[in-house]
Amino acid sequence: MTKQAAGGGFRVEHDSMGELRVPEQALWGAQTQRAVDNFPVSGLRMPRGFIRALGLIKATAAEVNVELGLLDDAIAQAIVAAALEVAGGKHDAQFPIDVFQTGSGTSTNMNANEVIAHLASRVVRDKVHPNDHVNLGQSSNDTIPTAIHVSAALAVREQLLPALKHLGKAIDKKAKSLKGVTKTGRTHLMDAMPVRFDQELGGWSQQIHNGIDRLKACGPRIRRLAQGGTAVGTGINAHPKFGVKFAKLLAKRTGIAFEPSPDYFESLSSQDAAVELSGALKTIAVSLTKISNDLRWMNSGPLAGLGEIALPALQPGSSIMPGKVNPVIPEAAVMVAAQVIGNDATITIAGQAGNFQLNVMLPVIAYNLLQSIELLANVSRLLADSAIAGFSVNEAQIKGALARNPILITALNSVIGYEKGAAIAKQAYKEGRPVLEVAKENTKLHVEELKELLDPAGLTTGGIKGPGGGGG
Repeated sequence: MTKQAAGGGFRVEHDSMGELRVPEQALWGAQTQRAVDNFPVSGLRMPRGFIRALGLIKATAAEVNVELGLLDDAIAQAIVAAALEVAGGKHDAQFPIDVFQTGSGTSTNMNANEVIAHLASRVVRDKVHPNDHVNLGQSSNDTIPTAIHVSAALAVREQLLPALKHLGKAIDKKAKSLKGVTKTGRTHLMDAMPVRFDQELGGWSQQIHNGIDRLKACGPRIRRLAQGGTAVGTGINAHPKFGVKFAKLLAKRTGIAFEPSPDYFESLSSQDAAVELSGALKTIAVSLTKISNDLRWMNSGPLAGLGEIALPALQPGSSIMPGKVNPVIPEAAVMVAAQVIGNDATITIAGQAGNFQLNVMLPVIAYNLLQSIELLANVSRLLADSAIAGFSVNEAQIKGALARNPILITALNSVIGYEKGAAIAKQAYKEGRPVLEVAKENTKLHVEELKELLDPAGLTTGGIKGPGGGGG
């Protein structure tokens, strides 16, 4: 119930705890205002994707309740229309509650209920109640876990999977263009046997494809919804068919194969599926760190570093050193990875907060999970388009390093033995001479035979070189 304030600027609303002033233009009611007043913690609000999921949940619940004969058709239609406006982002400013709030997310659930009831009441004249109508057959305890799963599933499908596929294609395209280019391999950051660029980039590509597979493997559990469990998992105050019909209708609305949880007690009391998904996101972050650091090392220099590649020059790299250009995109990527790994730690700790029938760190799980998905999606596209697609290879630098690489002598192990090979490698390194020259002086092998055995490109295919090994 609402009373207009005499002075303007605010109105007076009431809930079960009494009256409270609410800003005049706000669509929310007393429970939302109490949360705004109670939690001035961070200024961080629930993510857009989460509010979208709440809107979809409220619209779907209203449609199911009218189908079950529990809700007036006109009220249901008004709720659906208002909820879809919320889902579409039309009223995001009406969701002011801090992420760090009541652990069940009750404040945000009531925020949605009050905003939708306010909007719907404009159509049916104050007949729509946030609890009795918009929240019919629901509890914050099943709605917020459902919103976590729905928002995460949508974000993975719409943002992260397309971005990772785009990155994988960019790596594969670059690898194909560099298939004939051989470079010095490095283990322990030290010179090692030669590899081809397409082999090195192929490793990156496989990491990305593995990340995609891990995300898909989480899908079946993320698609299981808590909706229908209501307060403690028993389904109190919800129609027995509500959960099944809800999941089926939401699946139709979103195109994602949502299904009711096989055990509502598990879905309310734990967030294991969110923790699992966060683990997959963390692994992708680790993969992006490896790729980004490889790019940074290969780009290092250009004179005093490896100087194997040149990343696209995007901006000046120093406020004091003219001409300096830094690998800014890989640097941004490793910072994103650090954030995602930190988010995973938060989600893991929050996942442990399932006491008896309810996890009580739901909002912070939602916030960090969706942030990780968004950050990884955005930076994956940046890596693809602004780093990998445009880097050039310094072939002169690569060939010079290959020629002087004493580790090439490894190819002669089966011909001259390890100890003699080690002596040749040490001499070549000490004298700064090509290993082929030193091997010519210290073995009975002919020059042409040495050239064949020590050809860097030929050494990228593996196998035994020398008599009986197919290498000469």
